[in-house]
Formats: sequence, C-alpha cells, structure tokens
Amino acid sequence: DFGGYRRRYYRQSLNLLRDAVEAWATERPPLAFVLQLGDSIDGLNARSGEAEGALEQVLAALGRLLVPVHHAWGNHEFYNFSRARLVHTGLNSRPAGALAGPPAGDCQAYHFSPAARFRVVVLDAYDLSILGREPDSPRYQESLQLLREKNPNDNLNSPAGLEEPRFVEFNGGFSQAQLDWFNEVLKFSDENQEKVVVMGHLPVHPDASDRVCLAWNYEDALSVIHSHQCVVCFLAGHLHDGGYCLDSHGVHHLTLEGVIETPPESNAFGTIYVYEDKMILKGRGRISDRVMHF
Repeated sequence: DFGGYRRRYYRQSLNLLRDAVEAWATERPPLAFVLQLGDSIDGLNARSGEAEGALEQVLAALGRLLVPVHHAWGNHEFYNFSRARLVHTGLNSRPAGALAGPPAGDCQAYHFSPAARFRVVVLDAYDLSILGREPDSPRYQESLQLLREKNPNDNLNSPAGLEEPRFVEFNGGFSQAQLDWFNEVLKFSDENQEKVVVMGHLPVHPDASDRVCLAWNYEDALSVIHSHQCVVCFLAGHLHDGGYCLDSHGVHHLTLEGVIETPPESNAFGTIYVYEDKMILKGRGRISDRVMHF
C-alpha cells in the first residue's frame, strides 16, 4: 500500500471480481441488483495512462450480470477521472432526469425502490471534495478552504497530528443541498412506512471505521439518518479492513472489506437477502455472514 507495509493483490483483483460475478449469476432466487461501493479501479492507472482501459475491464466483468449495478464513486475514481468525465462512463448509474437526485448540479446522489416499501439511497460522499473538480470551481474552493482550516499539513493526504484525522484529501463530504435532499427522501420513506438502505463510499459512523476513513461531516449525515425511523442499514467501502456497528438508533453500519487486500485464494463479496424484519448477509471469503434485525 502507500505506506509500503500492507500487501495488495492488484493482478488478482479482477479475477476475484469475475469470480463474484459468476457466483452471483447462480444465485437462486436471482439477484435484483448489485451495489458497488467505490474504488472500482486503482488510482495508479492515471500515471500510466491506463485509466480508460482498466475501467473497461471492470465494467466488462460487471456487464456479464443481467441485473443493474449501482455505483458509489470513491477517491480512486477521482484520481483517474474528473467528475465531468465520470458522468459519461459506465460508472454513472444515476437515472436520467432531475427527479432522481438533489438540485445541486453534478451531485451523484439518487434513490430507487426495488420492491414495495423498500428503498435504496445512494449518497455522493465526494460532493464536498477537491478531488475530481476544477480548481476554479466554487465547490473546489469551498472544499479546499474547509480542508485547510482542519489540516495544516503540507501534505493534505497526511492525518499526522490532526485532532480530526478524517480531514484529509482522500476523503470528502456531503453538501448542505445533498443533506437537505436526503432528509426529504427519508421523510417520504417515513410517511410511506418504507425500510431504507443507504450506501456511500465513506463510512459515517466512527464505530464502523477508523478515525481517518470517515466522511468529513459524518455527524451531519448521521443526524439526518437519526431524525427518521426508516433507515435500517448504511453500507460503505473505503476502509479495506471493513467494520461494523449497530448504533444507538438501531441502524446497522456495515463497512465491507476491500478486494485489493484480499489474497487470491479468498474473496470479498456477499449477497444480502432482505426480509420483513431483517437482512441476512451471506459473505464470501473475508466478508463474514451477518444477520441484521430491524
């Protein structure tokens, strides 16, 4: 890894993805959809000019699935592509039309309902970020100002000495416009007695993450979630070791282990079965089985 002491299995990761796709294809009952939690390709592709080719290989593997794939965007997507470019790739799973997401221009948040009284909300955890944005854009300037206020280090990717070590460049946060939209979606779900699963690249609970890998303003996202009855689970990526907690409001926070640090003989994916009163995760490889009651 970047610290030089954790083994990463770059060459094997694509094979593990293909194995996951093959396993999902045989699931009975068949899958309804797949959630991809971000960092679908590695940031180093940009240096060698291989970003487009790497993404094509990942999307080709996922393209063998006969169901929709919903993508969260992570920091490694933004190391390779601008936000403006990502919109025109297969990683843009946001439905067309303004109804799907918040009013703020290029925010990638959206929601969908795959079954009666069940909704999935996809959040854009890099809505506030200096990654993937033009340096002269207002959102970039706003994000840089916040980052510099919290992180005086020359290297903005370094959490060294920070009281709030999550304020590093490889993280991001949620704009107020996105949080307001999120609140309205959950209000609708409350009124319609829906169960809601939320997904985003960055964890939003400190007990399901280390202190570095959290969203910048995770407390704001949590306070929106906790002001409603409907949310049952928050799914995140980013932290390769994974994490889990059941919070004080009964919300399950599940951070899934990363494929990149998974040995070739193992894997890191799972299938979730949803019932009236619980979700059951059947994990493969590094991902544990888990029963999450509502």
